[in-house]
Amino acid sequence: MNMKQPFEKVVAEHGATVLRVCRAVVGEHDADDAWSETFLAALGAWPDLPDGANAEAWLVTIAHRKAIDVVRARQRRPFTVVAIEGLQERASGAGAGGAVRNGRAGRAAGDATAGGNSPNLSHRPARSQPGHPDHDDAIDLWRAVGALPEKQRLAVAYHYLGGLAFADVAGLIGGSVEAARRASSDGVRALRANYADAAESTPNGAAAAGAAGHPLLHTEGLDR
Repeated sequence: MNMKQPFEKVVAEHGATVLRVCRAVVGEHDADDAWSETFLAALGAWPDLPDGANAEAWLVTIAHRKAIDVVRARQRRPFTVVAIEGLQERASGAGAGGAVRNGRAGRAAGDATAGGNSPNLSHRPARSQPGHPDHDDAIDLWRAVGALPEKQRLAVAYHYLGGLAFADVAGLIGGSVEAARRASSDGVRALRANYADAAESTPNGAAAAGAAGHPLLHTEGLDR
């Protein structure tokens, strides 16, 4: 009988992938929320996941659901509140909104683990690490991902970043398998073209050239 690996190891192994998916789907400001909510939800369901299941694909599917929740919450939030929260975060340095988010995540983790071991969610990549979506050599790349049409952006996120097969991507975003394949291919083609132009013609060309080595722009092996 195979024993499941500790959940902390799952976080360490797949945390960067899930963060990249969240960054592409919900954007810079809400990615950390979606990441935390994904792993808190996964924690409760982890004991029931069958042995041998694809943990990364499972986590990406959870991230998809949590991203929908984050987007809906963002749409319900009045613009004036968003603006005020943004000013408070910039003024305080620590970030009032971040404190609220951390408090909510902490309470959720406590509830989920009241009778057992508390998960270590500290494996989120640090901003200074290349695995973080906002690492200096990839900021422009993620902005370009965010500017893609929605279907292309989601297909790129779930297939090229999350590793889902096109059949699974189609199940998440709707449409046919071929439509998901086409959307992801068109999205990556647009990103490659944008980075070729940026490397040649912008003051940030050096950073763009560095980000051109990002796995997202070299994805032929994931076309399935």
